[in-house]
Amino acid sequence: MENTLTARASLQIQKPIEEVFDAIVNPEKMSNYFIEHSTGYLEEDENVEWKFPEFDDVFPVTGKTIQEPTYISFDWSGGAEGMLVEIFLEDVNGTSTIVRIKEKEMQANHEGIHQAIGQTEGWANFLASLKAYLEYGINLRKGAFDFMKGAE
Repeated sequence: MENTLTARASLQIQKPIEEVFDAIVNPEKMSNYFIEHSTGYLEEDENVEWKFPEFDDVFPVTGKTIQEPTYISFDWSGGAEGMLVEIFLEDVNGTSTIVRIKEKEMQANHEGIHQAIGQTEGWANFLASLKAYLEYGINLRKGAFDFMKGAE
């Protein structure tokens, strides 16, 4: 698609790749740093719903390609293809993992730029929260977005 934008974020987590992968696809673990709850594991060609604590809405998510433990992709555009999230995991000496996230595609216009900035901020927060949870057992999201409840 021409004239599109991609949100990107990356971070190194001091945990083995298998542990990081599981924390991203396992709803019990995701609820400790990202979502309030999910209807199931993130799996290839499966639909789940994610509920975030700061929003009343439930977000449909479709697993696309899952290559354990190095790659996860899903679409969360609500049935209209187009909001593909790709998560790349890279092993570092068996003790650490580099996580890179790309979300595409947003239009290269005023609305798309605003959305790409917001998604980049969101994925940076996701990575920081994942790191805090896996390395220190802390849920950074707890109460962090209460100010957004009811926001449009």
